Amino acid sequence: MGATATVAARGCPDAAILLGALVRVDKRDPATSASRGHFRPDYTRFLDANGLRGARIGIPREVYFGYSSHADEIAEQAIEVIRKAGATVLDPADIPTAQQLEDTETSVVVQAYEIKQAFNAYLSQTPGDHPRSLSELIEFNRRHDDRELRYVRQDGLEAVQALNFTEAEYRAALATNHRLSRTEGIDAVLRRHTLDALVMPTGAPPGKIDLVNGDSYLGGSSTPAALAGYPAISVPAGFAFGLPVGITFMGTAWSEPVLLRLAYAYEQHSKARRAPTYRPCDIGF
Repeated sequence: MGATATVAARGCPDAAILLGALVRVDKRDPATSASRGHFRPDYTRFLDANGLRGARIGIPREVYFGYSSHADEIAEQAIEVIRKAGATVLDPADIPTAQQLEDTETSVVVQAYEIKQAFNAYLSQTPGDHPRSLSELIEFNRRHDDRELRYVRQDGLEAVQALNFTEAEYRAALATNHRLSRTEGIDAVLRRHTLDALVMPTGAPPGKIDLVNGDSYLGGSSTPAALAGYPAISVPAGFAFGLPVGITFMGTAWSEPVLLRLAYAYEQHSKARRAPTYRPCDIGF
């Protein structure tokens, strides 16, 4: 909580092993100090194929459904699997601040401040012959634009570099994010309905790689957990024209054991995962 990281794994067992190796208090990262006494060296012991039995799962409809009919259809099928696995499903169980979390400008303040701080610290402390700051990295890319910027522009990096917020502004924005996403958001809906976790589509089916126009984005579910610094786990739920769609299990602070138990049980009951291939999708491109 407070420090976030994203990891990818083949399934819940691998994610549990990886999480156990990652969690620690890092003296170089003050945000990790709050995790003392909360992390576990072995998360695999929470994997339970019957872990959905008796669980209470909420479905936040507002914001997190409706942007993709394909994602909605697959999520509805996943919800039925969750019910059949023995969970009580509360539907809807909306996050009260869902739209505010999408609209708040404080998220930009926090992201810009933290990205610039992290880039500058990493580049300045990493040995070798390379740019030593974000500004030097931007200039390096400009000088070698035929190679570095041929397909991927650096508008995001330049926007971050141009934004200058004080630590006081950052702290105020972070406090607003935490209030909206924690006490008035995720925690509020969990308490109201006595829920173990929330479940929603992770996102729309991904678009194909487009080197000219870049990524397409219809919607997603990452914002509440990201702003709160709370755990969330996404697992495969199905396919639309050969393109994968997942569902996300989201919980309160330090609920990784619960989320791994629920997500693993869903994996075992749904059998939705397919091994990745490099074959063309049946959508025809």
